[in-house]
Amino acid sequence: MKIEANSTKTELPKGVIFNAYPDSIGRKLADIIRMLKMPEFKDVFSLFYILPTIFNSDLDRGFSIIDYDLNDELVSREDLEQLHELNVMFKFDLVLNHLSAGSPQFQDLLKHGDESKYKDFFIDWNKFWNSYGELGPDGHVIPYEEHLEKLFMRKPGLPILKVRFPDGTDRPYWNTFYQEVVYHEVTAHDLLRTLRIEELTHKDAESIAAILNDVLNAKRDISDIDLGDFSHHKDDIVSVVEQNRKYLGQMDLNAQSQEVWDYYDETLKKLRDHGGRLVRLDAFAYLHKEPGMVNFFNEPGTWEYLDRVKRMADKYDLILLPEIHSEYGDGLHEKMADNGFPIYDFFFPGLVIHALDQGTNRNLLCWINELIEKNIKTINMLGCHDGIPILDLRGKDNSDISRAGLLSDEEIDAVIERLIDRGGRVKDLYGPDGKKISYYQVNATFFSALGEDEQKLRLARAIQMFMPGIPQVWYLDLFAGKNDYAAADKGGAGGHKEINRTALSNGDIQQGLKHIVVRDQLEIIRLRNTSPAFNGELTVMDTDEHRLHLTWNHQECVAILNADLHDYSFSITHQDNSGNENEMSYR
Repeated sequence: MKIEANSTKTELPKGVIFNAYPDSIGRKLADIIRMLKMPEFKDVFSLFYILPTIFNSDLDRGFSIIDYDLNDELVSREDLEQLHELNVMFKFDLVLNHLSAGSPQFQDLLKHGDESKYKDFFIDWNKFWNSYGELGPDGHVIPYEEHLEKLFMRKPGLPILKVRFPDGTDRPYWNTFYQEVVYHEVTAHDLLRTLRIEELTHKDAESIAAILNDVLNAKRDISDIDLGDFSHHKDDIVSVVEQNRKYLGQMDLNAQSQEVWDYYDETLKKLRDHGGRLVRLDAFAYLHKEPGMVNFFNEPGTWEYLDRVKRMADKYDLILLPEIHSEYGDGLHEKMADNGFPIYDFFFPGLVIHALDQGTNRNLLCWINELIEKNIKTINMLGCHDGIPILDLRGKDNSDISRAGLLSDEEIDAVIERLIDRGGRVKDLYGPDGKKISYYQVNATFFSALGEDEQKLRLARAIQMFMPGIPQVWYLDLFAGKNDYAAADKGGAGGHKEINRTALSNGDIQQGLKHIVVRDQLEIIRLRNTSPAFNGELTVMDTDEHRLHLTWNHQECVAILNADLHDYSFSITHQDNSGNENEMSYR
């Protein structure tokens, strides 16, 4: 079984991708550039996936975008020029589904209400569901049950955020992901300046302010407040509090608005002007919404939107990488590939963990052979800024689809249990009733997910470098980073991802390069990044189940991985176009 380097599908750049936040190492992107200029990193990476804190953002570690201008606290134009001089291409994010509540568009909506030019830029929940539900006691439409049961939730409760308009009304807007409402404390001066109550003295204002702030600090509902002698002025007093309301959130965009598509076009041009070549489409599967349909990858609407974005990207010579988590049994990865898009190989990390823990090549080879047979273009990774996706490996068995998973449900449960035993944290999914329905992913460093076994990490990296597709390397995995429990605990309910986002100092880099597991990884990655062998064909050799034998050939250049999945020993043999052979053994 072989995969050809040339294809009628999107031709991806060659080489290996480095993945980090601008401040993952040191304090700014300049510190990462300083590291990449070190001799140990020469020819190791050809691309850099810079996570979206490179832009102006306020939540979710960058995925709540305010605008796509460079965040000058972390990045400069000179930084990008230096990376260009190092022959490093850029991969950026375009968050299709949502925009920060702090964005100029949403702030204009809050300021001007129905008169805002962005009135239709976001999704008015009540307007969307007007004919498909009933108005509930809290002022928002509750979709009829047949529609509600189709909603895919990323948090408990309905995906809405209520915002106060200038006319004093509260309007619910679609908010799939994060939200928070923050009230600033009220002062006596605020009350006296805003209210026109003749009998209100400064002492009265101080007393009322104290009552209001006690309620706010206790996070109680301000509408239930008892104002005693001033209860008949309650609406006016509460309105003062509401004027001090600040919203944090990722507000869903209304893709039925032409203004939104103009914004996408402007943003793609801006990413090109920043030097972008690859663009990851974050959360795109939530974009197309239609009453009576699921709110996650409904068809054919999602395909129509993807085609529309792709035509824009083609104008700017950008390659789109739609990012989607779905179960293997759904077959969405195949549909994406059949439509000409490269896919994210979210199946690979769990398969590697299973292969190394169980000493078997069976499941991993099934996936490699599928990639070869169907010529599926991928971006693969071990760890990343997000969690390790295990449930993606599931199959499907219902009236519509019958397809075995890459792992059985029992094997998946066993992998999850092992990762949690090794200190991993979990992310949950919710049903329309707010109840948890399953784990979504396990958050851990990949090194900790492997039981902090250095030889396992070496072999995992070698397997990744011999996989079809473009390998992407998370900075912390490269330095054998361990689970950061303090950071995860400090992050509270949403802090599970911080377990794998530890910032490394310049001193940490110097110390890390003294460790052989780091140097070995750099050696293996450099081979993948520079050898012409990986521009050719991949052949999977028949072996015993506990062994793995992968060979890449291009003209006279050959690279061979020969590994033992029982004791994790392996060798890499490389022959260049002149016939010179080199073998590296790792035991």
